[in-house]
Amino acid sequence: MRCLMWGSGAIGGTLGAHLAKAGHDVTMVDLVIDHVEAINRNGLRVTGPIAEFTVRVAAFTPDTLNGSWDTIVLATKAHHTDSAIRGLVPHLTAHGYVVSAQNGLNEIAIANAVGDARTVGAFVNFGADYLDPGVIHYGGTGAVVVGEIDGRITQRVAVVRDAWSDFSRDAFVTTNIWGYLWGKEAYGAMLFAAALTNESIADALAMPAYRSVYIAVAREILAVAAARGICPESFDGFDPSAYVTNAPSGAAERSLDALVEHNRRSAKSHSGIWRDLAVRRRPTEVDAQLGIVATIGASAGVTTPLTTRLIELIHEVERGERAQSLDTLDELAAMSFPHTDRA
Repeated sequence: MRCLMWGSGAIGGTLGAHLAKAGHDVTMVDLVIDHVEAINRNGLRVTGPIAEFTVRVAAFTPDTLNGSWDTIVLATKAHHTDSAIRGLVPHLTAHGYVVSAQNGLNEIAIANAVGDARTVGAFVNFGADYLDPGVIHYGGTGAVVVGEIDGRITQRVAVVRDAWSDFSRDAFVTTNIWGYLWGKEAYGAMLFAAALTNESIADALAMPAYRSVYIAVAREILAVAAARGICPESFDGFDPSAYVTNAPSGAAERSLDALVEHNRRSAKSHSGIWRDLAVRRRPTEVDAQLGIVATIGASAGVTTPLTTRLIELIHEVERGERAQSLDTLDELAAMSFPHTDRA
């Protein structure tokens, strides 16, 4: 595969490095000049318990890039999608397509910009972090899925799957990519709630006192998905059917236990959301990931008060008005569970 990786941080750096190592023709793009210069000078290094290697790959900033590609993988943060699309479109061939390897429902924005026929969906749930210029930490494996946004099985998604199998041998094609993306939205809402604290993902999801709020916020997201006729899919311990109102007793708790187990196996202990807040001190993807769900819910007549409050609390942490602590998570829990006691 010959592809352009637009965004070379945690997701794009990990995926692009593995593809290049396997012999695919990969070109990297990133806005961070130090990162680009380090890749060109020393190669792109992947470190961690799963893989340890350095690969030589050409890297550019958007303003220094020339050429065109049939396949462009968009791997930026969700809130950078619009600006990234404007930058990559001049490099997309007339018959080319954009694959979204991001968190969120970014295929909507991509399709609005380049058309449904030139948009391919993808779901990635592996654990990785940008550590330093030219260095990516690959901490945990996870589901890797590719699919056309209209549900068709096409040659191009098979080509992407075959190439990405050199990164994850379990990568597969689905006819329901929206089901995976909406499932990740519900799980992602839990991660945003956990990032209100300094607890690890596993420790946060394991705390009995807050399980009701994780379940409730996931339920809101899934209610919006249902209103849009989406059937969410299961992955890596997350079972969407466990969080609906008529789920069997204890189903959600068992899914949370499975998520805790999955995250304990990863060397990536905290989410990228937590890292944006606590380490990099920059805005998160909360508006692009959860804000869009609240907007879609409102248009479908589905209220999302807990999600809306979660967005507000994340912004308060971003502005330094609240600390990342269990006290802040208590503010979210108090909306629906005013008598919750920590355990």
